[in-house]
Amino acid sequence: MPIFSDFGLGRLVVEQFRKAEDLGLANSLAWVVMPDHFHWLIELRKGSLGGLMQRTKSLSTKSVNLRLDRKLCLWQPGFHDRALRREDDLVKLARYVVANPLRAGLVKRFGDYPLWDAIWV
Repeated sequence: MPIFSDFGLGRLVVEQFRKAEDLGLANSLAWVVMPDHFHWLIELRKGSLGGLMQRTKSLSTKSVNLRLDRKLCLWQPGFHDRALRREDDLVKLARYVVANPLRAGLVKRFGDYPLWDAIWV
């Protein structure tokens, strides 16, 4: 369900990315919130990746449900991850992450999509 086509609801997911940084759990390198999922390139600082994902998905679901006064199940169980090697080009990967809306045909120009960020761009 493309719940995050609503910019305000997408910002609730972004809020969880920021809270993870504030708590020292992860450094966000790049992210994009798509209409029905997100991509998040991080440097894990504390805890486990599974714990971070569970926390992010749980708290964003609570925020969306509170905002909508509904009981939606937003996320599928689990997540897909990819460990990076030192030789991986992080800037190239960040550009790939934030270009997802362009590749999906949601926008015609890179900067037209509102729910993304990267430390290098």
